[in-house]
Amino acid sequence: MTTTDQRPTDRDRGPVTETALADTTNTAGGGRAWAVVAAREIVVRLTNRAFLVSTLITLVFIAGFGAFSVWEGSRTTTYTVAVAGADGRALVERAAVSARQDDDKVSVVATSVSGEPAARTLVDEGSADAWLHETGTGWTLTSADDADLALRTAVETALRSTALERNAAAAGTTVQALEQGTALTTTRFDGQVGNSGFVKGATFAFALLFFMAAMMFGQQISASVVEEKQSRLVEILATAIPLRQLLAGKILGNSVIALGQVVLFAAVGLVAVSFTDLSTLLPSLSTAVVWFVLFFAVGFFALACLYAVAGALASRTEDLQSTTAPMTTILMAVYVASFGLSGKALEVASFVPIASVVSMPGRLLAGDAAWWEPVVALLLMAAFSAVTVVVGERIYRRSLMQSGGRVSWKQALTARD
Repeated sequence: MTTTDQRPTDRDRGPVTETALADTTNTAGGGRAWAVVAAREIVVRLTNRAFLVSTLITLVFIAGFGAFSVWEGSRTTTYTVAVAGADGRALVERAAVSARQDDDKVSVVATSVSGEPAARTLVDEGSADAWLHETGTGWTLTSADDADLALRTAVETALRSTALERNAAAAGTTVQALEQGTALTTTRFDGQVGNSGFVKGATFAFALLFFMAAMMFGQQISASVVEEKQSRLVEILATAIPLRQLLAGKILGNSVIALGQVVLFAAVGLVAVSFTDLSTLLPSLSTAVVWFVLFFAVGFFALACLYAVAGALASRTEDLQSTTAPMTTILMAVYVASFGLSGKALEVASFVPIASVVSMPGRLLAGDAAWWEPVVALLLMAAFSAVTVVVGERIYRRSLMQSGGRVSWKQALTARD
């Protein structure tokens, strides 16, 4: 039950409490108490050293990953193949051409040896990656361990091309005639050009970013609420402003910081991608990122409210593990579903509130969603958030002032105002 006639009498609360009460009392008459609470939440987060350090570390990680990708993409891999004769050298030279056509960052070179002992010595020393030699059944590529796929593919292609030319000449025809009708072209019914590996990686990044931001800020909100409740500071605040404005300020303040952090991380990520070989996919990725930010902004309002309610239901910090369990379960389900669902299940999940924060941007990036689908999904998310905030505000008011122990969700829902 909310009380509005209590006045602070404990002088031991110090000047900070008195100042906060004076500030909120002065602004409550103008209906802007929620703005004072929101501003305080923002200032507290922006001056928190742990928050600033974690944000900086994450930015460094994203930038470092982009720099590593650029370095890895610019690095040329050279394979040295030991051969004992002219035929082997010709095959390696042909393999080098094939490897360069598949990837211009792969080079294959030949080095001459007198026989197996010399080839083994070079491979053992690391001066050569493999030994290409002819046996009674054909050519063999011998290495100290499994040969790299790029080298094996290049040598196989060279051998196949050489054999085709020899067999075509023996049959009195050409290689082109033998290969006629063997080319395969892959397309999609929607005409889109996909990159499944990139889509999966980006979707995983969306899921990880959403999970980290929701968990971090959500836990901070619930911890802040229960600390105010446990210290009885909320009883003082309740004499100055309506509890619904206190809740609104907490939700808005933390949502602004969470959204700002997500936008910052996304912007740095896009800049990092622009320096890699995936820069050609930047337009579609940018569109997906914009939708992700929109879905996150709307969805986080609901999660922030639920975490505030979880803090109000608890009577002490130790109770938060049980009161926040439903939100943790939801976030884990969204995180796992982001890379565990496909086909019709993924399509359905992209319209389910909270899950759509990750699923719909992933489908947009893959080119699997029509233009109207994210609009409908965002409207559903907005409706869900509105209902959640209305119901959550009622539970928040009914449980925040109760200090007789942890309040269950059912008790808070059925209690009287």
